[in-house]
Amino acid sequence: MFRGIDHTAELELEITAPTKEAVFIEALAAFAELVGRDSGGEPAEHRVTVAASDAPALLADWLGELVFLAETDDFVPERVTALELGEKDLRATVAGWSDEPSHLVKSVTYHGLELRENGEGWLARLVLDV
Repeated sequence: MFRGIDHTAELELEITAPTKEAVFIEALAAFAELVGRDSGGEPAEHRVTVAASDAPALLADWLGELVFLAETDDFVPERVTALELGEKDLRATVAGWSDEPSHLVKSVTYHGLELRENGEGWLARLVLDV
């Protein structure tokens, strides 16, 4: 016998933006707020290249790469300085700093993943495992 139990280990992000590119930039800003601290270590920059099967998966993999950089390089992103966004791939340069990021975000899930154009711009939904 088993039963489901509500768990608070997830955080759903809803992002609205005027363009698809802006959704990716806002997603970085949301992630930066979750892992950033005010100590501001040494300035750092990373080039990020991601490819995926479709636009929603690309958004999830973009954040997944930022999670990876936070975990492996102690990188706290601050802003996107360059972004080339294709239908199924992206190349970006991300500025931030080397520091001790909060390890609040463990991964990005595909549960409820959404990225679509609506009448007012673009809407995205992502669930983060925290």
